[in-house]
Amino acid sequence: MKIASFNINGIKARIEALPAWLADAAPDVVVLQEIKSVDEGFPRGLFEDLGYRVETHGQKGFNGVAILSKLPLEDVTRGLPGDPTDEQARWIEATVIGARAVRVAGLYAPNGNPAPGPKYDYKLGWMARMRERALGLLATEEPVVLAGDYNVIPQAMDAAKPEAWLEDALYLPQSRAALQRIVNLGYADAFRLRHPGPGHYSFWDYQAGAWERNNGIRIDHLLLSPQASDLLRDAGIDKAVRAGDKPSDHVPVWIDLDA
Repeated sequence: MKIASFNINGIKARIEALPAWLADAAPDVVVLQEIKSVDEGFPRGLFEDLGYRVETHGQKGFNGVAILSKLPLEDVTRGLPGDPTDEQARWIEATVIGARAVRVAGLYAPNGNPAPGPKYDYKLGWMARMRERALGLLATEEPVVLAGDYNVIPQAMDAAKPEAWLEDALYLPQSRAALQRIVNLGYADAFRLRHPGPGHYSFWDYQAGAWERNNGIRIDHLLLSPQASDLLRDAGIDKAVRAGDKPSDHVPVWIDLDA
């Protein structure tokens, strides 16, 4: 079961690039972030014609997450538990029925800038709620994949120029600690299980020649429960997608599970 995560930075802007990547990479399941569309505005027919089931949790103009799956989906839920007043569309879950059932959560964590401030407080509160949900999912003792744009640079090796991010919400010690508290529950960073070295990134800013200079950061992650880690066959980043026509500022990250 190939599961991918891709922050597309707007479905309208990626209406040609996304189907082209799907045809080339052929993932079984894709979680999308920043679809920037209400549910009824998402071009679901385009992806259904490619063989995907489509589930969205949209929001007008910004945020928004989705799951595309060639495999059956069960128990689809929307929204991160823990704050009934939170209206931001950043979390979607479903059980994917392959050779084994896998619970997949697609997430778009808050950016948090400027920090300190209300946006950073929301980021840390959101990640604390995510930890509670991640803990609850572990209790099922089933394979769980938490996939998406975490907006956290875990380590210095995950940035080409870590010194440039010292005061950014993505790299502040509190942000990295919030992510580590989730990992400490028993989750594993799938990409690092297969690629422990530096120089791997999933985001490059559109400005200042970041892509041309490979001045990137790794903020898109797939965390695996122990049961999912046992099924891991491979993991990767589709870096070449950034060089395509009308690219997102992110590229897809993916895993292959024996499921």
